[in-house]
Amino acid sequence: MSKNTPQAIRGTQDIFGADAEAFAFVVETFERVRKLYRFRRVEMPVFEKTEVFSRAIGETTDVVSKEMYTFEDRGGDSLTLRPEFTAGIARAYLTNGWQQHAPLKVATHGPLFRYERPQKGRYRQFHQIDAEIIGAAEPQADVELLAMADQVIRELGIEGVTLHLNTLGDADSREQWRAALVEYFRAVQGELSEDSQERLEKNPLRILDSKDRRDRQFVADAPRIDDFLTEEARAFFESVTSGLDAAGVKWTRAESLVRGLDYYRHTAFEFIPDEGSEAAGKLGSQSTILGGGRYDGLMESLGGAPTPAVGWAAGIERLAMLVGEKDEPRADVIVVVEDDRQLAYAIGFAGLLRMSGYSAELSATGSPRKRYDKAVKAGAETILAVDSDADGSLSSRIRGSEEWQGRLRKMIDQFGGHT
Repeated sequence: MSKNTPQAIRGTQDIFGADAEAFAFVVETFERVRKLYRFRRVEMPVFEKTEVFSRAIGETTDVVSKEMYTFEDRGGDSLTLRPEFTAGIARAYLTNGWQQHAPLKVATHGPLFRYERPQKGRYRQFHQIDAEIIGAAEPQADVELLAMADQVIRELGIEGVTLHLNTLGDADSREQWRAALVEYFRAVQGELSEDSQERLEKNPLRILDSKDRRDRQFVADAPRIDDFLTEEARAFFESVTSGLDAAGVKWTRAESLVRGLDYYRHTAFEFIPDEGSEAAGKLGSQSTILGGGRYDGLMESLGGAPTPAVGWAAGIERLAMLVGEKDEPRADVIVVVEDDRQLAYAIGFAGLLRMSGYSAELSATGSPRKRYDKAVKAGAETILAVDSDADGSLSSRIRGSEEWQGRLRKMIDQFGGHT
């Protein structure tokens, strides 16, 4: 490779081979499961007006203040490459009149962009699968989303993962809890980490999930949300947990699991590999593989009416790491051209196979005498070799099961030719 050849941008990746097959397997599984749950597919713009994210996510968050790819276009507008899906979907819900479809169940997947330190399973251009229910205030919506997430993980073949679940209460519960946390942590403010000292004024709930040792010693005795839940909030959470039990979704209570933004309400959750599991070994310290929650206050931040909503997202790269390498599927038939005079026939017959729903590969390069052996060495189970008789007429032979031999002979008779 020449020194003048441009290199890939740090934090991006070129996906190929077994890794690409694992990536595709995650997407295909997600697409299949979302159809079972009747979630509509949506496609969202890769960039939005910057205010969509600054208003929805919050000016003080790391995502908005440090991680967004923001630029000014030729018209002078500030635009941002999407760092997440939810804000853009919320904007589309309001601007396109999707309220008429409420409760609206939508799902999507694609690339997202955040300027952060690249690490295992995390890139500056990364990809997520995403599912949202907008306009449903009932706890059943939370249950359905979590059951869907659980099924996606199970059908990917990922084991040793548990749903960690918490409640953030309703607006009244959360406000009382927040005030109690501020009072509690303010008494030890000087002993907290620098990040938590800053969060104390802006986002005190985030102190609860700090991994810094200086914070952990105080988190254990911090006020708990259960002490501030209203009767309505308590009943909501009980409906979610009983619904999960009925759906057969295993869960564990995680009282320190929070969502720091003010518009989050009630259910917050993460699917996390169990300690000592194969999944935990593959992901290291970056343990959450899927997370989300109820965000009943988000629409108001974008100028809409109060609208209940709940959703989740998961990184495709991280799920693909847990799936492991996937071999590229073998072709149903390899059509080997042993005499180049029969190339046109072989091209036509390969097309017939594909139009009939069978995958086909054409072997017509390199030495004609070696093409058949290469197909055998490639592990092909079914080979159709086309050649010419002494008089130049088409001849062919088939290597494969009796079922495939019969199928191909019938197709050859229909297409023209003989074995």
